[in-house]
Amino acid sequence: MKELFLDNKELFVVLFGFLVITISSNKIAHVFQKIHLPLITGMIFTGILCGPYLLNLIPLSAKTQLHFVNETALAFIAFAAGTELYVRELRSRIKSIKWNTISQLVITFFLGTGFVYLLADQIPYMVEMSAAAKVTVAMLTAAIFVARSPASAIAVVAELRAKGPFVQMALGVTVVADFLVIVLFSICLSLAQSFIFGTAFNVVSVLVLLVELSLSFVVGFYLYGLLLASLLSLKVRRLYKIVLVLLLGYSAYWGHDEIRHYSQEWFNLSFTLEPLLVCILASFYVTNRTKYRAEIIKLLHDAGLPVYVCFFTLTGASLAVDVLPDVIDIALIFLAIRIGTMVIGGYVGGFMAGDPVKFNRYGWMPYITQAGVALGLTTIVAREFPDWGESFSTVIIAVIILNQFIGPPLFKFAIFRLGEDNLKAQEPEFDGTRDALIFGFESQSIALAYELKKHGWNVEIATIKKMEKIDEPEDIPIHYIESFSQAEFEKMKAEKAEAIIAMLSDQQNLEICKKAYHDFGTRDLIVRLNARFNSKEFIEMGVKIVEPTTAIVHLLDQFVRSPQAASLLLGTEEGKDTRDIRIRNKDLQGLALRDLRLPPAVIILSIRRGGHSIISHGYTRLRLDDLVTMVGATDDLDEVQLRFSG
Repeated sequence: MKELFLDNKELFVVLFGFLVITISSNKIAHVFQKIHLPLITGMIFTGILCGPYLLNLIPLSAKTQLHFVNETALAFIAFAAGTELYVRELRSRIKSIKWNTISQLVITFFLGTGFVYLLADQIPYMVEMSAAAKVTVAMLTAAIFVARSPASAIAVVAELRAKGPFVQMALGVTVVADFLVIVLFSICLSLAQSFIFGTAFNVVSVLVLLVELSLSFVVGFYLYGLLLASLLSLKVRRLYKIVLVLLLGYSAYWGHDEIRHYSQEWFNLSFTLEPLLVCILASFYVTNRTKYRAEIIKLLHDAGLPVYVCFFTLTGASLAVDVLPDVIDIALIFLAIRIGTMVIGGYVGGFMAGDPVKFNRYGWMPYITQAGVALGLTTIVAREFPDWGESFSTVIIAVIILNQFIGPPLFKFAIFRLGEDNLKAQEPEFDGTRDALIFGFESQSIALAYELKKHGWNVEIATIKKMEKIDEPEDIPIHYIESFSQAEFEKMKAEKAEAIIAMLSDQQNLEICKKAYHDFGTRDLIVRLNARFNSKEFIEMGVKIVEPTTAIVHLLDQFVRSPQAASLLLGTEEGKDTRDIRIRNKDLQGLALRDLRLPPAVIILSIRRGGHSIISHGYTRLRLDDLVTMVGATDDLDEVQLRFSG
């Protein structure tokens, strides 16, 4: 009893210390983000720094004691991977996923095997082996080269809120390849055992593997899929749902260990279910066969950051960085072989699928990172071949460490280059003047400019028309631009604008909005849409859309149902207005709305803080830089704005 208490006490101390470190890891990760590196790179770095080989704040025993944290996080990440496989959206990418998976697997495996075999005499643990043994060890090495990291890919995609055909293809290939590599590795392992130990090729082990994968499919898709859907249907607080989903994910790993233990004890046969596959298939079922797709996406998004922080910090602490100095030369050679074969695989797969050339150029970058599966397969080799397995494991772990550092930044770079990120730049500081930049010179844009000026805005218009074709208004600055390049935006000082209004073609409007969203973090983007079917990409960036074909109908509807509100909105109510006011007065910091002394004719409609609208009530406290929307008499709003902007 006393020993049990001491064990639990030690576990509690390690767990508490680890949770404290994860708070720091989150802060450090955001520093890495500022220098354009992914969050997970910062988390892994923090884990290595605090791990047993440097500061030893996370002891070596934590790898075993906190194994449940790792397994729960892996299950959660597998759920996230399954939600990305939405068949309706993937139909157009099935051909690309198929050919890129085949190409990456076949080329990486066969070329990797060939190169490792040719270098066998330079690799210490392979020098004394027979030719047949060298071939099989090279095959085992190449099979591990094929392994990807769905966890890292999902984390980068979540951080950038990335979405698009390239991201869909990359995630599909990553998930499918990690499934196939297990089969490939098992076959290579049986071949290696037969050639190195002189035993017959074990067909039974391959058959057992196929049965395991089949049962994993059935259990994951039907049993766990139904259980996950049932949890999502519960009418309970979101926090409770998150806890239940995490417990369900952990149960897949607990069941995996129990089944393997009892099958070994009763039948002398190691039989199990693949928990990663079970969890992926469960969320795939919910995403494609139930009405809870939006619910699980929202739930996974809400819980994502703390789970990723725990997983990647622990991953960093678990990496045996002390092996790097001894094997760095071989590790770098293996890294070069792996990346080289993936580059070839990316081009071949993209060509076979008919993907755009720009996809093929970056098609290898999402697959660099390795983590759990590769480490697990490496451990199996070390256990099965004690004579040289430890040396093999040391080299492969060194390669995995290098992949963990260079993989995420490369995937992030590819997403940025292909324009599939939806990460908004930091909103610029308000300089005291409300600036608006309108793209498009026409009667409506001029009328809008005058209306905004009447309400105190500083307005400028940008046009791609030639100067001689324009009759310039006297009091509105006009910018004549050749393109929507960075240089043109900088010349107009577009980063100062609180609002950018695009009134050109949908394609031009999208280019303008992407530039403003990604590079400047413009607070408000407004677009006059020409065709409704072009709205999707604007909506994903949070652009406010005005669709002329339906705007009049909606406006008339508002006048019928709420004429007073519609009149205020249009500014036709005599002496009344709505206004957004930025909190700059430090005396208002922390003051509750109920304690404000507002003029009787002014009311607060909403508060926007940190890019998000919050539900306000009498006890809501103001913070500096809040954007408060008010309605009231024009003179009273002028008075309030003067006081709040203080």
